Amino acid sequence: MESSKEIGCRAPDDPVLCINDCDFFGSSATMNMCSKCQKDMILLKQEHAKLAAASNKDVARRSSSSDESEHALAGVAVASADLASQISQVKSKEGLKNFTTFHKRVELTGFSCKRGDLFCTIHNYSYKHNCPFDYRNACQNTIAKANPIIEAKKLNKI
Repeated sequence: MESSKEIGCRAPDDPVLCINDCDFFGSSATMNMCSKCQKDMILLKQEHAKLAAASNKDVARRSSSSDESEHALAGVAVASADLASQISQVKSKEGLKNFTTFHKRVELTGFSCKRGDLFCTIHNYSYKHNCPFDYRNACQNTIAKANPIIEAKKLNKI
């Protein structure tokens, strides 16, 4: 008898986990991705292609007149200033690693309060650190925004 190697048959390879660590199995046909991750990647590539085409059209349209290019440069300057302020805010938040009440250093176990302060695991609840944040009004406001009042039109009497 001929062995399976001589005939050309082979046992399937061991299953390979998806390269995106989503706990599903991938295959070599889908670049070791599961079907969902592959579909997401294809959609993402299509969106990037659309954005690139749209930005190329914008660049061509802006280069047609000098006034528009000056406005674009001013817009870029404003956008870069906004970006710089956002980066400084993020860096200031990253620098906050001390426990607010006792100025004790907390590393990865710190909890952020609604006011933006940082607390340890013992003082992370609002009643432990006397937080003045009004949770009741905040919840009422979010519920009111999520559920607007809808009134039906009144019917004319016959």
